[in-house]
Order: sequence, then structure tokens, then C-alpha cells
Amino acid sequence: MMRNRLLLGVGLVSLGAFSSSCSKESPSPGPSPAATAPAPAPEQPPKPKMSYEKLVSFFRPVATVKAAETRADPAERIALGRMLFFENRLSKNHDISCNSCHDLATFGVDGKPTSEGHKGQKGNRNAPTVFHAAGHIAQFWDGRATTLEEQAAGPMLNPVEMAMPDQKRLLATLNSIPQYVKGFKESFPGEKNPVSVTNAARAIAAFERKLLTTSRFDKFLAGDERALTEQERRGLDLFAASGCTTCHNGPSLGGTSFQKLGLIEEYPTGDKGRFEVTKNEEDLHKFRVPTLRNVEKTGPWFHDGSVKDLPTAVRLMAKHQLGIAFADAEVDDLVAFLKSLTGELPGPEVLAPPELPPSTRTTPKPDPT
Repeated sequence: MMRNRLLLGVGLVSLGAFSSSCSKESPSPGPSPAATAPAPAPEQPPKPKMSYEKLVSFFRPVATVKAAETRADPAERIALGRMLFFENRLSKNHDISCNSCHDLATFGVDGKPTSEGHKGQKGNRNAPTVFHAAGHIAQFWDGRATTLEEQAAGPMLNPVEMAMPDQKRLLATLNSIPQYVKGFKESFPGEKNPVSVTNAARAIAAFERKLLTTSRFDKFLAGDERALTEQERRGLDLFAASGCTTCHNGPSLGGTSFQKLGLIEEYPTGDKGRFEVTKNEEDLHKFRVPTLRNVEKTGPWFHDGSVKDLPTAVRLMAKHQLGIAFADAEVDDLVAFLKSLTGELPGPEVLAPPELPPSTRTTPKPDPT
């Protein structure tokens, strides 16, 4: 099957609902036209397996991801970040939290093409999962935030999302609740003004660094070749041989680079992607490659949430990124491999909403306007 897969490898660039990006992205020029998946190619003879050592090498840590993203955070800061992640009062109308769009009980997504913010407003990009977001080179589909901390500060003040009118209102809310004042002092000892928007984002980021899952694929990477079924191993071999690992590499199987959507064959989208951030023509229609961890659970897929089933997503990415039309059996094998990336969610100490402190008479009231 002479498809030049290794030379064309740029992977399944928009697969996944990934990142610890905000609940929605900044509005883009408009919704994407529906893309049509190519017809399957005829069956081909099986190819020899790639060596275990070679396969494992694709998923080692890469230099482009900052080591600081995996640093240890104080327990007090993580606990505060967990509370703030579930805190609706960080939104103008007290009805939206980080968890609203990145539901931890459903692998960090809400299952919608685009999430609903203040007054039901919607952006034009899908809300990626927050699980494994710490392993990304940047946050948001367009990479406009370079760290988890920078990303976490955005949604609270975004008028389409949590819609806090300004930092003054946000700080008034936090300072009106004694338990939060105490929590900030314990989390950021020695600071003159520990209650700040910057520190709120630092706490949320500390909690998000704990949002990891472990799958059977991790057992495979650790040396247990029997952790994957025969079909899943075939899918992994095909995934690597076709060049998908050029983009979906490293421990998170993605998040380490920006790639053009429609590299080989133009993809129908009005979203200019990273170009909106850099204004560089080379970044037109480029997006941060999403993680494929838990991809089975994080649909609908692509930057606009337009694809509703995983086999179609695989076919579309093969067509537009690789110039390949996979046979039905190959798609089945690839999907089987992708499902092996589904991990175990953390326990209730992470997933369950914590008990939040009560409001006081000075806490700003909900504002539906």
C-alpha cells in the first residue's frame, strides 16, 4: 500500500475536544461547512509490525513542552484551585463555573459542539478537555495563552463566557468570603495581597495539573506488550507508520505543536486559527494539535465540534492531513487503538464538587444582565 505515509505524516490534527482551554474560544469568522469523508480504499495486504522500541519512542516527553508544567504545587494551593474550579460565583450571574463546560465527571468536556456561556451565548470553537492539558505547548486552539495560569484567568472576564465585568467585581466576590481570604493567605504565604486574579489563576492551574488519567496504553508504554489487544496493536502500528505520530506524539499524544488544518487537501473552514493571534500568514488555519488521551470520550470532535463519530474523524484527518483513504478494516483498527487511550478518571477527591463556603451580605449578587 504505497501511500508515502511516513513522508506525509502530520497526524490527526483536529481530533479531540481537548485542552485545558477555556469553555469557549473567541468568536471566529463563522461555522465550518460540512466536510465529506472520502470513500474507503480497497483492502490491502497487512504490513509488518513496527518494533516495540520504535513505537514507544514516539511517546516520550518532547523538548517543546515546558518542564514547569509538571512541577509540584503546594497542597493548599491545589485545594483552593479545586474550589475555584467549581465556583459559580466567579461568573457574573453565579451560574457558570470552569466545570460547567469542562465537566470532570465526563472526561473534562460537556459533550456539546460549542459550550454555553453568560446568557446562553456561544463561541465558535469546541471546549477541549482539561485532562492532560498541562502537557500542552500552549492553551486554547489558537495557542494565545502560553501557560495554564494565563489560560485560567481568561474565562472569568470574557463577556461571552463567565462575563465578570472587571477585576474589581471578581476581587470583591473573593474578599467577601472569609474562607477564601484564608485559603489565599495559606496558598500564597508571605504575599502582601494574596487575593488576586493572578493568584486565582495560579490556584486553578495547580489543580488542573492534577487532572491526569492512566490507560492500558500506559501499561504498554511501561513494558507490558500484552496490554493491547491484537487489533489495538495493529491500529497503533498503522497510526505510527502512517505518520500520525508526527503531530500526535509525546506522553499526551498531542499538544506539542501547531499544525495547519488541511495540509494536504484544503479543509473547509472559515476559522483562521492561530493567524488571529500572530497575524502571520504562515499561521493561517493552524491550530494547536489536541491530545488524543481519552479521545473516545471527548466528542464531538474538531475545533468546531462538527464531527460526531470517531470513524468519520479518522477518515477526514487521513484525507486532509495525510492524503490517505483508509480501508474500513484500517479505520476499525485505528479506532480500536484510540479507544485504548481511554483512562481511569481520578476519584471523588478530585471529581466530586467540593463544599463551597457560603456567601456573606457583602458578596455581590447574581447579575443576569
